[in-house]
Amino acid sequence: MISIGIDAGSRAIKIVLLDMDTLEILATGIADQAVRQEQQALDLLNRLMGENHLGSTDIGRTIATGYGRNGIRAADSTVTEITCHAVGVHHLLPSTKTVIDIGGQDSKVISLHTNGTVRDFVMNDRCAAGTGCFLEVVARRLGVELQQMGELAGGSQAPAIISSMCVVFAETEIIGLLAEGTAPPNIIAGVQNSICSRLVSMTGRNTCPPVVFTGGVALVPGMEAALARVLGQTITTAPQPQMTGALGAALLAARQGQEQQKENIS
Repeated sequence: MISIGIDAGSRAIKIVLLDMDTLEILATGIADQAVRQEQQALDLLNRLMGENHLGSTDIGRTIATGYGRNGIRAADSTVTEITCHAVGVHHLLPSTKTVIDIGGQDSKVISLHTNGTVRDFVMNDRCAAGTGCFLEVVARRLGVELQQMGELAGGSQAPAIISSMCVVFAETEIIGLLAEGTAPPNIIAGVQNSICSRLVSMTGRNTCPPVVFTGGVALVPGMEAALARVLGQTITTAPQPQMTGALGAALLAARQGQEQQKENIS
C-alpha cells in the first residue's frame, strides 16, 4: 500500500508517493498551479501512478497540505504546511532544529523540538518582497534567468541597498538603480541580501542550528550562501527542497494508515 502527500502551494502542486510500510519514496512530481487546481493535482497524481504501475486499490491514505489543501477533495484529510514541512525535514535530516522555507508567495521560519514536532514558527504571507516572487520580478526586469542570478551575484563588488518593504516599491527602487548605472550583479546581490534580511527581521539572529533551507527559492543558485552570510550560520539545503511539504503529508498519511490497520486488526 502507498500513502500520498499533495502540497497544493501558491505557485506549484507537489506530490509524493510513499511506501506505507517502508516509508520509501516511490515517486515525486511537480506541476505549475493552474485555474483548475484540483484537476491539475489529479492529472499529476494519475501520471505518477501510471508511471509506477499503481492503481487506486494501492492507495492507503492521502493527505493534502498547502494553501489550496481544502480544494483537494480526493484527500482523506488536510494538515497545515507548517506541520508537514516539519515532519518532512525531520525525516530527511533528523537533527534539524530550524527550517527556513521560502516559497513563491510566502516565507516561514519553523523551530523544531528534537522529535521533529513544531516548537514555534513565524510566517510572512502578506508581503511578496521576502519571497520567490521578488526574485522573479527582478529577473524579468534585468532580463536574466533565475538560474543565472547566483552566478551574477557572485561577481558583485558592492551589493546595492534595497530598502523598500513592498515588492512594487522595491521594483521602482531597482529601476532607479539601473538608471544610475548600478551594475546588475550588485542589484541581484542586494536583492538576495534584502530577502534574507527580512527573514532575520522575522525571527532575529538566534535561529538554532542545524538550519535547513527548503522551498522553491532554495533552488535558486546563490540563495543558500546569501542566507548563510546574513544569518552568520551554516545552512543546509534539503534534498528536493520543494518537496518537503508533500513528503511530510505523505509521512503523516502513512502514520494514519498504519494506525487504521492496527485498529482493524484489533
